[in-house]
Amino acid sequence: MTDSSISKFFEKSRKERLDIVAVFSNLSKDDLDTLENNNGGISFDNADKMVENAIGTFSLPLGVATNFKINDKDYVIPMVIEEPSVIAAASKGAKVARIKGGFKVTADESYSIGQIQILDVDIDSAIQKINLSSNKIITLANSKSNSLPKMNKGAKEITCKVIDVPSGKMLIAELLIDVGDAMGANITNTMCEAVSPLIEEITGGKTLLRILSNYSTRRMVKAHAVFEKEAVGGDQVVDNIILAFEFADNDVYRAVTHNKGIMNGTIAVANAVGQDSRAIEAAANAYAAKSGQYRSLSKWSKDSDGNLIGELEIPLSVGIVGGIANVHPVAKVCTKILGAESAQELACVMAATGLAQNYSAIRALSTEGIQKGHMRLHARNLASAAGATSEQIDEIVQKMIEQKSISLEKAKELLDQI
Repeated sequence: MTDSSISKFFEKSRKERLDIVAVFSNLSKDDLDTLENNNGGISFDNADKMVENAIGTFSLPLGVATNFKINDKDYVIPMVIEEPSVIAAASKGAKVARIKGGFKVTADESYSIGQIQILDVDIDSAIQKINLSSNKIITLANSKSNSLPKMNKGAKEITCKVIDVPSGKMLIAELLIDVGDAMGANITNTMCEAVSPLIEEITGGKTLLRILSNYSTRRMVKAHAVFEKEAVGGDQVVDNIILAFEFADNDVYRAVTHNKGIMNGTIAVANAVGQDSRAIEAAANAYAAKSGQYRSLSKWSKDSDGNLIGELEIPLSVGIVGGIANVHPVAKVCTKILGAESAQELACVMAATGLAQNYSAIRALSTEGIQKGHMRLHARNLASAAGATSEQIDEIVQKMIEQKSISLEKAKELLDQI
């Protein structure tokens, strides 16, 4: 199976869903065993090796989004998130986008930025000395990686910038590193620390911080999709979505919630495949404020035929080698389900998921409101929290909706009646 447009996937049993994903992604029996493991695929011994002071493990729901076609390739996308309606919304957005060919996404090469803070120097003289010694600095940096230089990757250049601080002016040297298919934090930090003594020797100054920047503006991803006017709901709905975008783009209170919806999609994928979600969130929020005002990460407009156009530009520092993606058993299986063969491909999938999620959220907001679909799913959580069995949940949910009273107290009352 190569088509991710799977009819009524949500109505199928767990076994049926797993069988479909196994065929789509060529999962082995061991892969399926990992997904079916009730401890989330990670033992306490695993956890104890991953973090300090471990006392247990903590699981979140793992689902898959369907219908995605990205750069003419179909994907079943694993998503880890506790919030109801997100996976359904992303799948619905992808279903509408595929009518016009799906998502078209481009991603920069994987350049990481390392920063070295230099103190107690004559700034102009230090910059000149660093520039004259740039080849020596880059050679030393690349000596710290066995693999990157062999692939024509690794440290590529070193530049300097001066920033104004309360104590005066400060010199920052920035090392640009092609980290290939890795997220690259560890090698970036290693290279920064390795060249710092040389920079001190060259400049006569003292280095303080030597650390990567998570503001990954050299790893930009741009996603684009056309949403057919009729499938969106007609001219008025298209116009309403554009007006809703303009609200988000010009009011910080709305923009934060708007961008949070984008990250619902992007971060759910990041969680599933073992990426650094905090770094991704921090970079995205900084980029949203690059103009000096915090704005929408996405842009919505319409073409000459009245179809809705969605665009998303976002920095994404991700990798398919190294890190938790190679350690966590479920993250490894999720990476296999996704089938991304490079860091760029993974970044493209994550951006497309964020755009699909944003479409569904902003459409719901500008039509029937966000609560109609969301509260039905939230009601299921409440029914479960009240102690309902799987056989009782649907009945309780339907009664809460009919009575327009969705709360834990109401769920308990209905459960007592049953």
